[in-house]
Amino acid sequence: MSRMPALYLSHGAPPLADDPVWPGQLAAWSADLPRPTAILMISAHWEEAPLAIGATETVPLVYDFWGFPEHYYGVRYAAPGAPELAERIRKTLRTAGTPVQDIPDRGLDHGAYVPLVEMYPDADIPVLQVSMPTLDPRKLMDIGRKLAPLRDEGVLIVGSGFFTHNLAALRHAGPTPPGWSTEFDDWGQRALAGQDIDALIDFEHAAPSGSLAHPRTEHFAPLFVTMGAAEPELGSQRSVIDGFWMGLAKRSVQFG
Repeated sequence: MSRMPALYLSHGAPPLADDPVWPGQLAAWSADLPRPTAILMISAHWEEAPLAIGATETVPLVYDFWGFPEHYYGVRYAAPGAPELAERIRKTLRTAGTPVQDIPDRGLDHGAYVPLVEMYPDADIPVLQVSMPTLDPRKLMDIGRKLAPLRDEGVLIVGSGFFTHNLAALRHAGPTPPGWSTEFDDWGQRALAGQDIDALIDFEHAAPSGSLAHPRTEHFAPLFVTMGAAEPELGSQRSVIDGFWMGLAKRSVQFG
């Protein structure tokens, strides 16, 4: 079995499904990947400490958004659960001193299922979501390092966020992406290409418009889990998807 890559993707919102370009980009990306034995999702929309393991049998969806047209609440994604993967994570993290809890009724939030519907529409690959127990980049990288061996077992590790994310500032933006979004995206692309890990960890201060691009950091944070899981191969990174969606950078990166 070949080692699976590790991904960081920008997941959009439910209307991503109606975009004329983005669903096809996600589908083409998954078509180029080896078929996973399971998918492990870490989403910007689940912060829980200690690290929590979600549903492992029947996996429901969490419609964690408000004010959208009704049909977005009718989306289904009946992927099988991944109880064996969950047990593997429990043992791995607890052995390494990372506490773990189970929340067996917690399903996939939109940061997980919105991209998965486009990438794996048959919903025939076991999926497990775990929480981010912290937003500290160094601690998240350490969690990623502990999860990295799963890649050798065919598990696709996906950090799901948004490369820039400031919805309040977008209210004042025009028809083109705002400067704070384009500046941060350009900086982030160069930092990733140069493997400038220290700068990425300190992105709030090191990046131009860092505090505007991420007034709260939960959407950039999943990148660090992915980077930890991919640490030996950070030099192999490539942006599979770039550009902007509603003013936000949708840069999505593959390692390995």
